[in-house]
Formats: sequence, structure tokens, C-alpha cells
Amino acid sequence: MAQAKRSSSNADLLINRDWCKGCGICIAFCPREALFMDEYNKAEKDLDKCTSCGVCETFCPDFAIAVIKRRLPTNAGNQTGSDARQ
Repeated sequence: MAQAKRSSSNADLLINRDWCKGCGICIAFCPREALFMDEYNKAEKDLDKCTSCGVCETFCPDFAIAVIKRRLPTNAGNQTGSDARQ
């Protein structure tokens, strides 16, 4: 079974399909041509092309797209030097 490729960026692009009205504005502004309309006239992303840049989120009039930053794992117990917190 093929696994979906995850974007190499430190963020994920989420599309709220309930809020998407299929206007296509996000598709028109996507610099990577990573968005398309699915069979239900809802925006969908191409995992191979999307870099989660956020341009689509900026122009979506229905707030149906969000770029969520991933939390980076912290190694608080392994810090040394002047950056270590006591």
C-alpha cells in the first residue's frame, strides 16, 4: 500500500471540507499548482507539490484552509552550555 508523502516543510496544510465552497481562489493563487478540485468540488492538495507556504490560506475567503506549524521535538534534558535552562 502506498503511503502519502509528508511535506518537507515544518507545517501541514489543512483543508476544512465543510467550509470549502469550491470557489477555486486558492487554486488560482497557489504558486506550486498543488491544489485542485476533487469530484465533490472541494479543494484538495497534491502532497507531492504542496510546501505549506500559506498563500492559499491568505486568499481563502471562507477560512477553509489553515497552515498549522508542527512542533519540533525538544531535548530539554540533553541541553548543555549557556543555552541550558536550570
